Amino acid sequence: MLAMVLDAPRRPLQLVDRSRPTPGPGQLLLEIRTCGVCRTDLHLVDGELPNPRLPVIPGHEIVATVVACGEGVESTRKGERVGVPWLGSACGHCEYCRSGRENLCAQARFTGYQLDGGYAEYAIADARFAFPLPRQYGDLEAAPLLCAGLIGYRAYRIAGDARRLGIYGFGAAAHLIAQVAVAQGREVFAFTRSGDAEGQAFARGLGAKWAGASDETPPEPLDAALIFAPVGALVPVALGAIIRGGAVVCAGIHMSDIPSFPYRLLWGERTVRSVANLTRRDASEFLALAGTIPLEVHSHPYALADANTALADVRHGRITGAAVLTMGR
Repeated sequence: MLAMVLDAPRRPLQLVDRSRPTPGPGQLLLEIRTCGVCRTDLHLVDGELPNPRLPVIPGHEIVATVVACGEGVESTRKGERVGVPWLGSACGHCEYCRSGRENLCAQARFTGYQLDGGYAEYAIADARFAFPLPRQYGDLEAAPLLCAGLIGYRAYRIAGDARRLGIYGFGAAAHLIAQVAVAQGREVFAFTRSGDAEGQAFARGLGAKWAGASDETPPEPLDAALIFAPVGALVPVALGAIIRGGAVVCAGIHMSDIPSFPYRLLWGERTVRSVANLTRRDASEFLALAGTIPLEVHSHPYALADANTALADVRHGRITGAAVLTMGR
């Protein structure tokens, strides 16, 4: 099989020819159809995530067909289209796993980071962490649901019942969860890079009530804010935009340092929360929800061999929506 491999941080991915893997007990062999390109992949390539397993195949928004099953897996899964997200395994017996917080398990392993991921023609996945996908989404559209959608959904759920929702960084995750929020009767206020008129128009086209630059004050106070841009300086900005008792939810796996800010911005029982990974419950709930809301998924296809170009385009904000690698099938 062909695969794009990271062998050292801060180096381009290399296209290599590898032996096709064999599934072990409880595992699936997947023939990959598409794989989304996530900002987390950039953090991996840039050496900002600790202790990756190198060399590693990145990619954790995998859409694939089950072609073989390891021992203990129901053979009826063969031929099924499944999605594989960031969380690739967890121990299942620690305090976090037993309480439904497997995303915090110390022994959790993550797809495309400690486990080989989807920038390849084939992959192995734990059958417990592979999910059926809503049929109405094609392979290009389904890939972003598996991280942009899932992490966005977890951040959205943590924000509670906020009616006026601010979204900072209007990329792959934001463009999906904004549609969910609008469909559920909430008002969305979108914040983009300064001067990004195209991105602001994109947000308004998806139902945002208002769109402006991240340093602008929204026309109404926000009940909560979701931060998808990995920019710590946005935390005090968002705190200044929310009401007393409101929440700022930081949805990225990596963020630059948060600068000091006056206590008055936090006072009034405002909270700052982070989102760490995701759970299987998040996947089941969001994919079921996506099956009932006709999400408009903006995907931009790239060939597998062009993964470095896709990463560069994500890094520099050259696309609206999500970048997705295709395997030419």
